[in-house]
Amino acid sequence: MASWVRCLQAGRTTYALLDGDNVILHDGMPWAVPTPGAVVARASVALLAPLQPGKFIGLWNNFHAAAVKQGNAVPTEPLWFLKAASSLLDPEADIVPPKSYAGRVLFEGELGVVIGRPCRDVDEGDAETAIFGFTCVNDVTAMDLLNADPSFAQWARAKSCDSFGPVGPAIVTDLDWRQLTVRTMLNGRERQNYPVSDMILSPPAIISLLSREMTLHPGDLIACGTSLGALPMRPGAVVEVSIDGIGVLRNRMAGG
Repeated sequence: MASWVRCLQAGRTTYALLDGDNVILHDGMPWAVPTPGAVVARASVALLAPLQPGKFIGLWNNFHAAAVKQGNAVPTEPLWFLKAASSLLDPEADIVPPKSYAGRVLFEGELGVVIGRPCRDVDEGDAETAIFGFTCVNDVTAMDLLNADPSFAQWARAKSCDSFGPVGPAIVTDLDWRQLTVRTMLNGRERQNYPVSDMILSPPAIISLLSREMTLHPGDLIACGTSLGALPMRPGAVVEVSIDGIGVLRNRMAGG
């Protein structure tokens, strides 16, 4: 198991391996056999979002418990949308809704899957081996934009505002996704606690099905959907998405 971060060190952005109180700086992408370099103190670097995905894909209605409570049919294919790459947000950075928007802003704690090699028309076995690692995602949503126009559901718009894609703090390899639990705290109070094993479509199934229609590339990110407990945030609120083995993704909503 390895924990990869992306960080700013001495004015330079680089990937690094966590190693106790240190980080090992690397040249190159983690999924492309990077070259190790200097070892520096972890305290000397600023953590950034652990990747810059070419595609940031999100899923809706992918957990049995939420589907039952909301009365949704169980999907046989991924119900997916794209989040703009510009929505990406670093750990500890503030979520800042657009000045033009005064509606509800929801947190959604999720497991993120990072692709490690090209995937096109792969089966589930190949899809599982193509997973580079896992991270935490907060799929922030401007709920009042989603159905603002009754003729057109605006998923990408509601999900893609600047800062609405917190990711991190690390990408961790060689985790068994079946054993993971997603927990989300809002101002120190637990609001979400659900097992990843309750997914309707597993990470390998998601990758396999998506790859029938689009090529997935190394560094692409898939947020696997959320379960019960997603709620609106108020200005000044602190939301923490945690997954054992990965860490805690902490962000504050600006204002308040």
